[in-house]
Amino acid sequence: MTSPDAECDSAVRGYRERLEDGRRAMAHLIHVWHERNGWSHKVLPALAECLDLGRVHNSQISNLRNGKLASPGPEVFLALGQANAILNAGLEPIRDRLSEGHPDLLKVLTDSALPLQGEDGEPLGAGALFEIFVGLASLPSGFDWRIEEDEAAALSAALADRLCHGKSWRHCRDKVMAAYPVTKAQRRERFAAVMAGLRDYNAEELDGELLDLHATQVALGGFDRKGAEGFLDDLRARAVLLADQEAPQD
Repeated sequence: MTSPDAECDSAVRGYRERLEDGRRAMAHLIHVWHERNGWSHKVLPALAECLDLGRVHNSQISNLRNGKLASPGPEVFLALGQANAILNAGLEPIRDRLSEGHPDLLKVLTDSALPLQGEDGEPLGAGALFEIFVGLASLPSGFDWRIEEDEAAALSAALADRLCHGKSWRHCRDKVMAAYPVTKAQRRERFAAVMAGLRDYNAEELDGELLDLHATQVALGGFDRKGAEGFLDDLRARAVLLADQEAPQD
């Protein structure tokens, strides 16, 4: 029979593990959100201050992204939830206000201002963000492709092979770059470097890029099987095939 002390210890461990899982999930969510938009950690605090949405500091966003913010106050979740709702509604209602006092912020958001949306397509609010942070809710599937760090390099090679149809980057660069829907210069440069074999995406970068990489494949005339998740499955299968082809023959 399990003693009361052992049951208590187990419950405490479960509670702590859930909180740790939630903190990691929130870090991943914030990181992918910024990756997809090409934002620095200053964008959301600037938006919250400009529109008086609540107080959230640059350091808090940075620490959330790194999983180092152990106990953010409710105002952080309120500010992020309200900012997310505004981005989900589009920039037109706030364009004049931003252009008058924050033209640089407006330019950044005009380049990319994708909101965080749940499985139902609705923007994640303060309550949903808090539930993720404390481990009571899972990440939306579109923000958690479960890409492992040790497979990222192989997936990057498979991606270049897939989008270029096995041709050299020199022969397919213009067509592939035209199909890549991202306008942010930094992300376009990184994408081109991966396609040219000069670098690899890491796991979190792939997580943030996957929807746009899938859109690139579709724009190039690729068969759309089960959306981005099916595209990832195809990349994994292609990575195995490439590894087999490169393996020394007996």
